[in-house]
Amino acid sequence: MQKFISLQQIDEIAHKIKKQISIQPSVGIILGSGLNGLADSVAEATYIPYSDLPNFPVSTVHGHVGRFVIGKLEEQPVMVMQGRIHYYEGYTMGECTLPVRVMQRLNIPNLIVTNAAGGVNPNFNPGDVMLITDQLNLMGMSGLNPLMGPNLDEIGPRFPDMSQPYDRAYCDLARKVAKENHIALQEGVYAGLSGPSFESPADLRFLRLIGVDAVGMSTVPEVIVARHGSMRVLGISGISNKANLDGSTITTHEEVIEAGKVITPKIETIIRGVLRGL
Repeated sequence: MQKFISLQQIDEIAHKIKKQISIQPSVGIILGSGLNGLADSVAEATYIPYSDLPNFPVSTVHGHVGRFVIGKLEEQPVMVMQGRIHYYEGYTMGECTLPVRVMQRLNIPNLIVTNAAGGVNPNFNPGDVMLITDQLNLMGMSGLNPLMGPNLDEIGPRFPDMSQPYDRAYCDLARKVAKENHIALQEGVYAGLSGPSFESPADLRFLRLIGVDAVGMSTVPEVIVARHGSMRVLGISGISNKANLDGSTITTHEEVIEAGKVITPKIETIIRGVLRGL
């Protein structure tokens, strides 16, 4: 049975966070698998474990610390999710996207979302960074849209437009930062699947056929909810493994975490540059 999150529940969490912080964050940042390092460099940080918040889902996956880090990064007040919530952990779509709802009730207008993804595009290699220019909501097409249930009219419309899920001006800024720092920036479409099993070769051939460049198990629901509440979104994927289109290799979560060590400095450079440019 789907469990819908009420505005009252969201506001209760937002109120508890607000009492613990002295700054107004302007940017929310969601860190994906193996990308925790950026949160450790937040200045004047306040740490709020998810487990300290009322009815808040807790990360259960290795590589996801499970706390908010609120402070300053490149002089911008930020609220960083050090570890995200995934649908495959057994949570509902409403619970997976609850952190974004809380950010909205804290009046945070911008969201930077990152993830570790498999490279479906044959030109992508592990260690590459991809700017997400569009997304494919395969979870939502099968009925798992995070906006199902009662609409939160105070946040956004019943039928929100998704023609520009990723902010074009922020994409341009990310391109500029990458170029200035000599980071080869791939671009493409990210597909969100439910997981936790990695894709079969047939899955991957299908995804490539329909125009997917990278695939993962997160991000898409968060971005839908962010856009529902008119947040401006920048999305970046770290390509952690090459898609196994012929079944000749095995993909592991350890491989994803290991690739994060190469990817993290690149993504961190881009995020810092974008924050300076906002």
